[in-house]
Amino acid sequence: MWGCWNSRLKCFTLNNSIVGFTIGILLLIIGVADLIPAALDWYDGHLNYESFLYCSVVSVFFGGLLILSNIEAGSAAVSVRQTFLLTTLSWLSISIFASFPLYFSDLKISFVDAFFESISGVTTTGSTILSGLDGMSRGVLLWRSIIQWIGGIGIIAFAIIILPFLHMGSMNLFQTESSDRSDKVTPRTVVFVILLMQVYVLLTALCALTYYLLGMSVFDAINHALTTIPTGGYSTHDASFGYYKSPALQYAGALFMLAGGVPFILYVKFLFRGRADFFQDSQFKVLMMMLFVFIAFLTFWLWGRGEYGFFEAMRLSTFNIISVITTTGFATTDYTLWGAFAVLFFFFITFLGACTGSTAGGLKVSRLIVLMKVVNRQLKALCYPRGVFAMPYQGKFISNDIAMGTLGFLGLFVVSNTLLTILLSLLGLDFATAISGSATALANVGPGIGDVIGPAGNFASLPDAAKLLLCAGMLLGRLEIMTVFVIFNRNYWLS
Repeated sequence: MWGCWNSRLKCFTLNNSIVGFTIGILLLIIGVADLIPAALDWYDGHLNYESFLYCSVVSVFFGGLLILSNIEAGSAAVSVRQTFLLTTLSWLSISIFASFPLYFSDLKISFVDAFFESISGVTTTGSTILSGLDGMSRGVLLWRSIIQWIGGIGIIAFAIIILPFLHMGSMNLFQTESSDRSDKVTPRTVVFVILLMQVYVLLTALCALTYYLLGMSVFDAINHALTTIPTGGYSTHDASFGYYKSPALQYAGALFMLAGGVPFILYVKFLFRGRADFFQDSQFKVLMMMLFVFIAFLTFWLWGRGEYGFFEAMRLSTFNIISVITTTGFATTDYTLWGAFAVLFFFFITFLGACTGSTAGGLKVSRLIVLMKVVNRQLKALCYPRGVFAMPYQGKFISNDIAMGTLGFLGLFVVSNTLLTILLSLLGLDFATAISGSATALANVGPGIGDVIGPAGNFASLPDAAKLLLCAGMLLGRLEIMTVFVIFNRNYWLS
């Protein structure tokens, strides 16, 4: 029996040399990316350029080692089972190697802090342990933005390649565009990812240009564009987007955060196929409806309190609601100071998220739609026990696999959030910090609620054990929970 298992494990290891080869390529990319902030700090005369250069050499060395040791896998096809392992290890590897420049820089932070900052960036969560950003070296600030931008690209590819096979109400982004139903990542998939990346780069460039024309410096415009489109939320200022008092800039920020929360497939259809399907897409319509209702409600509530004029209340509501729902995490004000209702309101919308196929985190609009349709079907079934009720969505019908997958994901999300909250509470965190820290990690939002990790605070004061738990939560949330859980199943390794 043990001999059989060992034989299977050996076979599985040999078949997964493509995993090591691909991770090697990713580490090479990180190593090359290290040279960009190194050049900037060298230009500024800041000694941090040495840290980036050393870390670049380390990343290139280990990346090259993995490539050379798995060179025979370079042309191999990747199965869906392999992509589960590859995805988890890729995010983890990139986060570890991206943390080295932060650890060896003049920030003088522990490795746990550096890893927290790195994985928060790569997963585009946006939670931070750093303060004093306004006086920090430009290389470090740019590096934080770069890793969020790289993470955003990974999220788009993940949405296309992995999510349809998890059957969790993910809108079947890839399957909608391709008739290939095999268990391999096909060339057609790769071509589609390349198209989406072109859109991603174009949106980033447009965002940077807009920010610059509206008053940001070139450096700030580039950095904020690199973190807006991937809905990451890292800023070059402690005051986040609130540093900029220009209403035009804040509305532009809200617009581009929303752009990052829209399914990127719609941009591809519009730019490359001439099809403007935005208002034919169920996710987009529901997202816009939610935003309209939430923004209108909060605007009138703030205006009615008498603390803000109508247009200021609308601007604050628009920016901060879009920031939280798209899981970007930028803030223009500390909305927790608006009272208990505002705290509860923002905590609720923390979970929602934007659209599947975007760079946003959270539960996702598509799953909420599927959930509502499942509930509606069950209510009809109670009234008409012998009836058969289909669940139409986007011109197709929701299968039982997707319905059960959606319910399974929602259950896992609730259980994970509960367990993480309990573990954080056991480490001494107050309830508001524990429950919002857990929620913001799993939903990849960024700021929580309360005095410690609210929009005006950060995560620096949390114990190392709590930071590591939140790192695990960010990774779980970014990879849709099931992708990570499946590789801990014994059958995954032995089947």
